Amino acid sequence: MIEILSSTLFLIVAKIILTFFFWIAGIYGIVNFQEIEKEMKDVQLPYPRFFAVATIFCQLMGSLLIILNPYGFGWIGAGALIIFTLLTIPLGHAFWKFDEPQRTSEFHIALEHISLIGGLMIAAALSVM
Repeated sequence: MIEILSSTLFLIVAKIILTFFFWIAGIYGIVNFQEIEKEMKDVQLPYPRFFAVATIFCQLMGSLLIILNPYGFGWIGAGALIIFTLLTIPLGHAFWKFDEPQRTSEFHIALEHISLIGGLMIAAALSVM
């Protein structure tokens, strides 16, 4: 069992699964760019087109850096996705601003984001080992 867990293939598959959400979101953003731009307007970010592009870039390039870990720089991709994911809680899932039942739904999304951040922290640590 230890051989499987320490294999290169296992680690690559784990990184792909960890970043799967970001791949899907980034590809969706490319295909539905106007919707992502509208989301940026909805949360009142300045320069919504810029933030839409930056979001898609962060999701895709951060994921790619984690998976490929070029020159040991996977931690940069993980760090970017950690910051991005943290920022989405107050900007997109501010559960404290909603009434029930949306408050609970947004709270669960925020908790999922925190768990994902834990996985990204592990990916960052593994990238420098």
